[in-house]
Amino acid sequence: MNETKKTMIFGAVALALLLLAFVTTPSKVTPDAFLDQGEAFFPDFQDPNSATSLEVISYNEETGEAVPFKVVFEEGKWRIPSHYDYPADGKERLAKTAAGVIGIKKDDFRSDNVADHEACGVIDPLDETSTALSGRGQRVTIKGANDQILADFIIGKPVEGREGFRFVRVPEQKRVYACRVDLDLSTKFSDWIEADLLKVEKDDITEITLKDYSINERSGIVNQRDEVVLDKNGSTWAINRLPAGKEVNASKANELAKNLDELKIVGVRPKPEGITQSLKKTEEGIEISQSDYLSLRSKGYFFSRDGSLLSNEGELQARTSKGIVYTLRFGEVAYGSGFDVSAGSDGLSTAQGGAAENRYLFITAYFDDNTFQEPKEPANTDFLTKADSLWSDGDRANKALYDAHETWRQKVESGQQIAQDLSERFSGWYYVISDESFKKLRLQRSDLLKDKSS
Repeated sequence: MNETKKTMIFGAVALALLLLAFVTTPSKVTPDAFLDQGEAFFPDFQDPNSATSLEVISYNEETGEAVPFKVVFEEGKWRIPSHYDYPADGKERLAKTAAGVIGIKKDDFRSDNVADHEACGVIDPLDETSTALSGRGQRVTIKGANDQILADFIIGKPVEGREGFRFVRVPEQKRVYACRVDLDLSTKFSDWIEADLLKVEKDDITEITLKDYSINERSGIVNQRDEVVLDKNGSTWAINRLPAGKEVNASKANELAKNLDELKIVGVRPKPEGITQSLKKTEEGIEISQSDYLSLRSKGYFFSRDGSLLSNEGELQARTSKGIVYTLRFGEVAYGSGFDVSAGSDGLSTAQGGAAENRYLFITAYFDDNTFQEPKEPANTDFLTKADSLWSDGDRANKALYDAHETWRQKVESGQQIAQDLSERFSGWYYVISDESFKKLRLQRSDLLKDKSS
């Protein structure tokens, strides 16, 4: 056999062995469980700004109840249905949350066994067929226009040994994934509302009056214990009835103004419609029904013999340089925490035994027409139809009077509009503030004084 034939035989054998190896080598098999690894849960949800509602449902293991929190955009306004449709400051926060939801991928498949759901913390908090009190996750549902579901998850427990990962499941599906979750799922009422309650700047506050009184709830007779008036001129505070050897503690007075500026609420309750409509018109001359009166009474508010609205823990008035006068009436103490405080039922427990003390707060605001003295009006406005070069001395005098009067008019109209907006804002709600906030505002005369400097 010559060399050429040998070479051909060896080549044929090598080719045959190569083909045999190719045929007999097992193909790479991907288990069905891992086929969707790395995919988005809801691939059609791409635009976070398309979200118009967010619902987060948690589970209270102590009471065995699902706790809902929802923010929706309806009729051009953001509202919180779980809190009596209170106005929400939700657009930016919802878009941020939606963007975080879009970023959740099916990073690692972990289980498709229902028995593992409790250990992973992905039992649906709304699942009434499950008897488990533990192991329930947070259900997060985002919807868009026409109530279309954009995303719907159950966020479970953290994945041990993998920082930033949580167990995640889609409702009605068995499969559980370990996913990187970068999501701020705050269900705190205070995180979703306008933080600036009074819309007042501390430097604009020119006068603060603290009214310390008690009221006989049966007779309506008021026992006025003290009335502290702090008046600010520039940066200097003065106080009425200053005792000998004492002076105003300016830092305490400034701190009080700052606490008004930064006042935050922890909950709300709706006022009856009759009270709301009366307050939208004016604080004076309120006409309410017997049921409205009982609502006020339950929150610690009463009418005196002369028809003035009073509160069982006194009140605070703050006046601003823009002519706005705020009245904060401190009502009944309310015990509770969490959802019981922020929304709960219509009325917190006023009996001891709750987790924390809070306080009802009734706020009104009006514009004081006497804030800005009306200047003299011009004798005429003939100068408006003349060129400047043709003005007489009288025209120039009238122009100066006209400008001063216009400035006054604009200040008054601005103040009236601010007061109207605030009345619309406050009229529908009893607010709930923390005991800490209450104590920062409910000061005594002695709290605002110090020994006079030598």
